[in-house]
Amino acid sequence: MEKNQKIKAALFDLDGTLIDTAPDFVLSLNNILKRHGLPCLDSSLIRSHVSDGSAKLTSLGFGIKKNDPDFHKLRKEFLDEYKINLLKNSFLFLGIDKLIQFLLDNKIKFGIVTNKPRAYAEPLVGNFKELEKSEILICSDDIAEPKPSPEGINVALKYLNVSSSETLYIGDHINDLNAGARSGAKIIACYYGYSLNSRNNPYTCDAANNVEDLIKIISKNI
Repeated sequence: MEKNQKIKAALFDLDGTLIDTAPDFVLSLNNILKRHGLPCLDSSLIRSHVSDGSAKLTSLGFGIKKNDPDFHKLRKEFLDEYKINLLKNSFLFLGIDKLIQFLLDNKIKFGIVTNKPRAYAEPLVGNFKELEKSEILICSDDIAEPKPSPEGINVALKYLNVSSSETLYIGDHINDLNAGARSGAKIIACYYGYSLNSRNNPYTCDAANNVEDLIKIISKNI
């Protein structure tokens, strides 16, 4: 983004950025492990891998790789359990309501680009009235290549009729930062999420330790 370029849009990752979905992933994975007579995993361990997706969580829980003959069956069982628990304990990160209102007050369009499939993302987003003003939801199954590909972000930019230089992309995983950077958007790292911190972020970019930080960072660009 050019210096002093005013932003017109903010695009967000979903899990670990807008919504804390970790409690329902912890519940679902441990339910399946107990069903198979296996020990439950510590919630902090599961939480740290939520943004890595269901394949990683299946591997983590069962100690198997994708080429294991039981992998796909166990992953489906886990996802079926997660769909049951999808809306039980997940919640908006503290301050997201204020962040959304700040964007609306400043006439900044906002949308969501996630690697979560639509069958899970749509009901989750729809469960929070604060997110009803989101102008677009791009999910992994809406596009050919999910993040770290910039495809989803590019689709959102076209729909919102804004350029990448006028847009922020905000997320808590290296795939988010890679996708945002490759699209040409300005990226913001969420350290309050699941994966990123100051030690593993290879980008020189703004970073938020909480949602209040996000509001301050966005304020500098409007």
